[in-house]
Amino acid sequence: MRFERGRVSAFDYSLEALPQKTLGLVVLQSDETIEQDFRHVLPRDTALHVTRVPSGLEVSPDSLQAMEHALPAAAGLLPRGLAFDVVGYGCTSGTAQIGAARIAELVRDGVDAAHVTEPVSALIAACRHLGVTRLAMLSPYVAEVSARLRDVLQDAGIATPVFGSFEEAEEQKVVRIDAASVQRAAIELAGQGGVDGIFLSCTNLRTFPSIAPLEAATGLPVLSSNQVLIWDMLQKAGAALDATGPGKLLQI
Repeated sequence: MRFERGRVSAFDYSLEALPQKTLGLVVLQSDETIEQDFRHVLPRDTALHVTRVPSGLEVSPDSLQAMEHALPAAAGLLPRGLAFDVVGYGCTSGTAQIGAARIAELVRDGVDAAHVTEPVSALIAACRHLGVTRLAMLSPYVAEVSARLRDVLQDAGIATPVFGSFEEAEEQKVVRIDAASVQRAAIELAGQGGVDGIFLSCTNLRTFPSIAPLEAATGLPVLSSNQVLIWDMLQKAGAALDATGPGKLLQI
């Protein structure tokens, strides 16, 4: 049956104003945590657009390095026509392996961004903001992966004299490590002394529920990969939190 062709009505429309700040985030394919953490604390007038980059099921220096080739294409899948205030790359160990300057170059090959950051540069900035120079560092990954990150921090004047790991390479297990395990390990590390802060490394590790309890238990500022990245992106975008986030760093 053929329908009867009638008149076509054309309507005028108005356009809404864009959000005050526009953020982009390149998330690892295997990451189940970082997007939830971002949406938990971002200001209401800030838009977050997410793309994903292929990543291995297991973390190793080789799998981290391999992301270098896929980053421009992943960043290029962020919405076209937007001027991004900041684009973040959501991988701590990957940044240490590839290099922060190279990450910024690769992201800008794919998208127009006024600023590019990642958890390593964000951590260094957060430590300087809080006056922290010696970290107790907890990582889920094997020591080989964390060694490069510790070297990068040392070069930036941030020592990690106390270090511990869950010695886990599989991302599907990393994201399931519970808060009790994180808190127990971090308290033991901080108890070794000689540090003025705690760092919970990895964007896929569920750290937000542990930050406040750890600060209360140890009296030290507690930083995590996602927390410092959120803070640094908002700083670079000139945006302010409209709700309190976890830890001293994100208090308003």
